[in-house]
Amino acid sequence: MIAYDKLYIDGQWVEGTSGKVMEDACPMDNSVLYTYKAASKEDVDRAYEAARKAQPAWAATTPGEKAAMLEKLAQAIEEMSGEIADLLICEGGSTAPKVGFEISTCINICKQAMKFPYLMRGETIASDIPGKQNFTFKNPKGVIGVIAPWNVPLVLAMRSVVPAVATGNTVVLKPASDTPGTAFIIGKFFEKAGFPKGVYNAVAGRGSDIGDYFVEHPVPDAISFTGSTEVGKRIGSTAGSMIKDVSLELGGNNVMLILKDADLEKAARAAIFGAFFNQGQVCMALNRILIEESRYDEFAKIFIEAVKQVKVGDPHDPEVFIGPIISQTQVKSIERYIEANIEAGATVALEGHTEGNYIYPWVFTDCTNDMPACCNEVFGPVVCLLKVKDEEEGIAIANDTSYGLSGSVFTEDLFHGMEVAKRIESGMVHVNDQSINDEPHVMFGGEKMSGVGRFNDHWVVEKFTTEKWISVQTEPRF
Repeated sequence: MIAYDKLYIDGQWVEGTSGKVMEDACPMDNSVLYTYKAASKEDVDRAYEAARKAQPAWAATTPGEKAAMLEKLAQAIEEMSGEIADLLICEGGSTAPKVGFEISTCINICKQAMKFPYLMRGETIASDIPGKQNFTFKNPKGVIGVIAPWNVPLVLAMRSVVPAVATGNTVVLKPASDTPGTAFIIGKFFEKAGFPKGVYNAVAGRGSDIGDYFVEHPVPDAISFTGSTEVGKRIGSTAGSMIKDVSLELGGNNVMLILKDADLEKAARAAIFGAFFNQGQVCMALNRILIEESRYDEFAKIFIEAVKQVKVGDPHDPEVFIGPIISQTQVKSIERYIEANIEAGATVALEGHTEGNYIYPWVFTDCTNDMPACCNEVFGPVVCLLKVKDEEEGIAIANDTSYGLSGSVFTEDLFHGMEVAKRIESGMVHVNDQSINDEPHVMFGGEKMSGVGRFNDHWVVEKFTTEKWISVQTEPRF
């Protein structure tokens, strides 16, 4: 795998100046892929200054020029797909379905964003004051600081970076320490596409050294963060104290509600994808499956037998669906939830096991909503089955969480399924599908502790722009 060991600042590949050396490790065997010099606060200064200087000229380019550059960006991603796949597998442990999803989604994000420069629309508004003409103008916010997570690092960076750039902003990206390479391969996309220097910049360093500074810095006009609710609270608090806008996509405790008329075979197949895609390391992953009691035992049997067929192993194998957990730190966290759930009285219906960074899937039955693996975001291949007496109790238990990101309802009555979905307190709910869905032209975002703000299409255009009122008095008023 290529070593992505340089920061990307003002169109130049440079070494970090913190004096600290960081490692990028492979989750398959914990081997070191490469080392790199971490960014310092001075590097953050230089990146934000480069973005600030580049922003006015970039904003002044025509919509057609921006769209053409975004098309070149999509082409660059397509041409570099082999290099991207190698990085996602080696750095993040991504399986073939995950790799395909990230690459195709990033290309679609670029293509969808080609229309965004044309959505920078203003209005003329009538005035009650004689001789006054009112105009509103939509402008880019300026410089956007983006903080990306390690679990789906390419897509969850690009879904902020690309719309920000498409609407005339410039960007500085800070990746997660577990997946720094994705931030720098994005730099290669921008370089290959021929973007002006300073439009995109990337710095990687220890969160304890530059994390707070990245948010507190006076240059960025908004911060877009995807990650844990715990960190999101801190970022929101810091940004709020500076009256700085934020977009926060945070954790989830997502549910599939299976009603008594559901097709259980279809629900089981969907649930496997929703619970175990990317080893369960997805904010939209299913933690809980709620089944009406008349169908509970039948579903549990079908689901468990299907889970037994899921292949775990080396993500280079295209037949593998569950690859390695990102790190030993995360492995230990998942194991603590498993142990705590057993201690709380859950029945181990399918016992997994750990081999290095590989965790084979666990299925718990006889669960209650207050058990540790039910009321927390496990972020691993662990799923809990809960029996509910009827639809009303199912909706109540689905909503009995501080999170509200994504969810799922299975029923043969599609209209009724939509009515149930409306009652689930979640930003996104999918009828007769699992919880992991993301389309660049459809709204994405959560409620409650799952975040604030919306991604994709015109929703993200609104997030990365601001509106200005200019009035013109055509005759004397006084």
